[in-house]
Amino acid sequence: MCTGKCALCVGGSLYPLALISIICNIILFFPGWDVKYAQNGELTDEVKYVGGLVGGGALVLIPAFYIHLVGEKGCCGNRCGMFLSILFAAVGVAGALYSFVVALVGLINGPYCRVGLVWSTPFKDMNESYLKNQDIWGLCTEPKNVVEFNVGLFSTLLVVNGLQLILCAIQMINGLFGCLCGTCIEKDPL
Repeated sequence: MCTGKCALCVGGSLYPLALISIICNIILFFPGWDVKYAQNGELTDEVKYVGGLVGGGALVLIPAFYIHLVGEKGCCGNRCGMFLSILFAAVGVAGALYSFVVALVGLINGPYCRVGLVWSTPFKDMNESYLKNQDIWGLCTEPKNVVEFNVGLFSTLLVVNGLQLILCAIQMINGLFGCLCGTCIEKDPL
């Protein structure tokens, strides 16, 4: 496969991943499918860092547009364009890595929820991981099913951001080959 076609494939693959990342982060603002928790500021801290919206979303979507253009015929499909795609892919790596770390910390710390009469992050300082012991998930009484909600969405973000990292790293390598060897996109004869 030539470097131009690889860039098309990478750019096209990043679009749905960025969209999934954005959607997951937006949904995390509504635990229990209710807006009152966002209005009252009763959200997990890692949700407020908007890793999926900014990191896995915008910082991956912008490079995806450029990487996709590099694979097309035209002004960007040349050695200079491939060099710039390395820089854009590096921005994508940084964004995906930020979102990945935020999602990982959110998964490790657990949700911010109501335990009895107090709002806290009950699983944050436990010796044993709450992920292995589903019996203690019942500590969170409000929002309803917030542990499952956070685990599902943060896990999805981890997978999506991992794929984004891999694709952007592939484009960095592809961009290097394209910069050194050319894009192998055929030019239209006059």
